Parts: sequence; structure tokens; C-alpha cells
Amino acid sequence: MAVDDVLGRAWPVVVAATARLTGDLDLAEDCAQEAVERALRTWPSGPPDNPAGWLTTVAHRIALDRLRREATLRRKLPLLVEPAGDGDAPAPTDPLRLVFTCCHPALAPPSQVALTLRLVCGLDVAAIAAVLLTGEAGVARRITRAKQKIAAARIPFRVPPDDELAARLDAVLTVVHLVHTAGHRGSGTELRDTALTARATDLARMLVRLLPDEPEPRALLGLVLLTEARGATGTDAAGELVLLADQDRSRWDRSLIRQGLALTTAALRDGPRGRFALQAAIAGMHTTAPTWERTDWAQLVTTYDALLRVWPSPVVALNRAVAAGRLPGADLLAVLREIDDLAPALPAYPYLPAARADVLARLGRPAEAAAGYAEALRRTANPVERRFLARRRAELIG
Repeated sequence: MAVDDVLGRAWPVVVAATARLTGDLDLAEDCAQEAVERALRTWPSGPPDNPAGWLTTVAHRIALDRLRREATLRRKLPLLVEPAGDGDAPAPTDPLRLVFTCCHPALAPPSQVALTLRLVCGLDVAAIAAVLLTGEAGVARRITRAKQKIAAARIPFRVPPDDELAARLDAVLTVVHLVHTAGHRGSGTELRDTALTARATDLARMLVRLLPDEPEPRALLGLVLLTEARGATGTDAAGELVLLADQDRSRWDRSLIRQGLALTTAALRDGPRGRFALQAAIAGMHTTAPTWERTDWAQLVTTYDALLRVWPSPVVALNRAVAAGRLPGADLLAVLREIDDLAPALPAYPYLPAARADVLARLGRPAEAAAGYAEALRRTANPVERRFLARRRAELIG
């Protein structure tokens, strides 16, 4: 595994373990960053056998040195309500503790998400703004205020007791899902950030172990695994984007599909059909369809309708419109109107003009479709997606 991937996978463990030691999120983040910088200088031939342990030990030493120099150890422990009890070693649940801290109900939901993406995923402000479809200045303010509130309110760094779990679980599930979504929006020159998708998978597995009888954590893990099962086929050998319709389904990971379907089926059977169970059901329909043409579009639309009732999101409504456009004899003009009605709610979302362009192309309106792909290009930063959209636009303007 490349050093960058190792560092990315270790980041939440190091930040969480250092926060558990110091009780100061800002200090933990700074020390983790300095430990990463030392690793880049001192791992010329590759990472050690236990990179997370190495980084955590270094971050702890840096933190303790700073605390001793400043002589403020007692003031710097607002989060330390549980003794570590295991020296410098990171605990297996530390990243999950960090997520629950970030998702405390005292914080507004947008702040919960931004803080988790920063501390657990190590994303910078620009990347977080891209995931949240908002401005960088607003994201920076949310993160700063959230850290200040955690310190001022002495929010404990721990997985909450059973009687508090229910109030915080939906927020935790939401941010873990967003971590996974961020991984599939890529970073740098790649379409997919495997460090982020692996982090989301790890966190989803921890949640299932923590709450084995709860349906929605199982559903989230099922959704993640079903999505990961086809992740490698999203680009071709040259690194170019391949749409779901054109992917080689024989290359999908059957083991992940079996695990994902089992988790999804259990979640649908054992509890009310929540939003993650319904999203996992949609992912399951795509992964079990033998071909794109034989996808059960009618059942997908029905499931999207159910999802909209429990989670009235404009992104879900857009996906529902796209699925409706694939029904036999679909009224594409009606689908186009549905997409246009969603435009005010998704002013920066790149997939809306791309979906609109696809419908316009199928209606035989190439100039308008080309304009739609141009708008999607303006909203998209990822170079793989940009090349795909540019090719689509060039095909239409010929």
C-alpha cells in the first residue's frame, strides 16, 4: 500500500487517540499533522509494520511536550472523562468515539458533518466545501465554532451510553454515509478516493458491532458494501469514467454483493424501512440486475417513492426522476419538467445538469443537451468527470 494511503487510513486513529490523551481537538489535530510530516521525512523505504501505532506514539510525544512547555495540562483536559488505561496505544473504538463526539446534539447538523469530515477524514476546507456544496468560508466557521463549543461545553470524548445512543445515531450514520459519498467523488486526479471509502467501511463495521440488533447500521454497511462491490469498474484501464450502464458486471465483487445483500435483507426484515435500508435496497437492485436493460426500473421508482416519504431530499427526487425516465414508454418531457423543478434546490449539484442533458439528448435536442453538459462541466472539479462530460458535449456539437 502506498505511503499516502497508509497515512490516510491511519489519520482518524491518530487524531482520535491523541484527542483521548489531551482532550483538546485542535491540539490533537495539530500533533497528528506534525506526526504525518515526520513520517513523510522518515519513511523513505516505506511505512513500518504498525504505521498507526508509530504515528500515535509520535503524536502523543509531541502533544505531551507542548503541554509540559505550556504548563497547562490541567486546563487542557475538558474531554478526558474516561481514563485511557492502555498507555500510548490507540484503542480500536477511538475513531468511533471521535465520530460520536463530532455528532453531539449540542452541535448543529451542518457543523457535525463538517467537523467529522475534517477530523475523521482529514479533508481540507476546500474538499469539505465541495462535498457539502457550500462555500469554504462557511465551512471554516462551522469547524472553528464546533471545536469551541465542544471545549466550552466539556463534551465527553466517548461512545455515549445506551440511553443517549438513539438521539445521536442518525447523525453518526449520516456522516459516515457522507464520508463514503466523499470517497466516490474522488480527490486530486482520481475518480475514487479509496482511503475515504475504506474509512467509511471501517466505521460502518464498528457501528454494526456496537449495535448488532439495530437495522439502520446494518443497512448502512450493506449500502457501503454493495457500492464498493462495483467500485473498481467505475473507470477503465486508462482511468476514464465508465457509467453503470457500460460496466463489466462480471468484474463486480460477488463476495461483497453477498455480504451487502444479507445485511440489507436483514435490515428490511427486522425493522421499519429507514432511509439507509431503502438506499441499500436500491443499490441491491442495481447489483443483482443481469444487465442495464433488464434492471427493474418500475421497482426502483417505487422504492424511490418510499425513500422520499422518509427522506424528502432533492437528490433522491433527482435520482427518482432519472429512474422514471428509464421506464418503458416513459414521458421524457414530464421527466425533464421534474428535473427542472429541482434546479432551485440544487444550484451547485453537477449531476442535475448532466441528467438533464441526457434526457435532452434522448429527446433529440442536441444543442440544449450540449449546453447542459457545459453547465455540468462548470460545476465539476474532478478531472475524470470533466473529461467524460467534455466527450459527451463534443459528441453532441460534432
